[in-house]
Amino acid sequence: MPAPDANSTPLHTLLTDRIGWLGLRSLQILLAITLAGVVVFALIALKLVVLPVLIALIIASAAAPVMRFLKKRGLSPMLATWLTLGTGIIVFGGIITLIVFAVQDQVPELVEAATDGVDQLQGFLLQGPLPIDQSQIDGVVDGIANFFTSSQFGTGAIAGVSVAGELIAGIALAIVILFFFLKDGPVIWEFFLRPLRGERRARGERIGKTTVRVLGGYVRGTATVAFVDAAAIGIGLLVLRVPLALPLAVLVFVGAFIPLVGATATGILAALVALVALGPVVALIVVAIVIAVNQLEGNFLQPVVMAQSLKLHPLVILVALTAGTVLGGITGAVLSVPIAAVAWGIIKVWNPPADQIAPAEPVDASVSTARQGSIAPTKRRRSVFGRLLGRRA
Repeated sequence: MPAPDANSTPLHTLLTDRIGWLGLRSLQILLAITLAGVVVFALIALKLVVLPVLIALIIASAAAPVMRFLKKRGLSPMLATWLTLGTGIIVFGGIITLIVFAVQDQVPELVEAATDGVDQLQGFLLQGPLPIDQSQIDGVVDGIANFFTSSQFGTGAIAGVSVAGELIAGIALAIVILFFFLKDGPVIWEFFLRPLRGERRARGERIGKTTVRVLGGYVRGTATVAFVDAAAIGIGLLVLRVPLALPLAVLVFVGAFIPLVGATATGILAALVALVALGPVVALIVVAIVIAVNQLEGNFLQPVVMAQSLKLHPLVILVALTAGTVLGGITGAVLSVPIAAVAWGIIKVWNPPADQIAPAEPVDASVSTARQGSIAPTKRRRSVFGRLLGRRA
């Protein structure tokens, strides 16, 4: 074998100097990013299962106080689960029924108003300052008509049917998972914690309690804020006699679950409906109502209601909202912020509280001196014994 070069640098030196340390840390960061990308890709690929689980977990966390209340009143977990789930389904189904009847009664009026609005817009484009003539408008109309009669639109319609089927399957799966989360949620989490011991088990218990508390508080707080927004804007729409006031109020309620932009976007939609149906003056009044409600919500109601459940900076909310929208569309936008809030809550409870950390036991100086005194002669005796052995050898 060739002799090692005396001038070569040892391997451990290459790995422990500054450049080596930076290379190892960079490799670890790249591996962590790769692992996170693989996990995100797997979650997106399995969204038909992941989304129902997340939605069921969020709803179960929001309904946890109701379940505890019913159990304290002596109801069995099965009966409390059926009562909670059945009440939720009845309320949600009643709201959908009211929306359907309201839309069915006001659709002809809205279609007529929309037709008049399109005619007014066409007249403004022809007589306004923009250089637009009738042939250009006819070209746009023909292009829209050709799109709706093309094979591309038919393919999109077939894809829409497939998405509708996945949506129905996801809703059914979410209801089943929600049933078991309501009935056996603590038991399920206890099953996952069974292999853990000591501090790891205590950390797992803290994570479980924090997740339920943050998700439940977020959903209940957001629902309270959304109800106030929907009620205020809906009353304003009813007073102004805007068509589809009830469906628009429900859209405001749903949109409030998308922070920062949801309530504003649905409010703009209500203003557009008012513009088409009743003209620009009423539309401006609707815009003023939406702005006033959003200001009251952001400055007074939301800090009080959401203070204990969502302690995130608006920049963090915006980044999480953008990432969720890119990865999961509307569903990702709704779920991204509560997931970010749970992640931050888990980080805060990862280590035990300071009052639960056992302080180090003080060492008695006399005991320490005695121990040192008893050990030192032993070392001297051993050294003498070693020299004697050396002489005999």
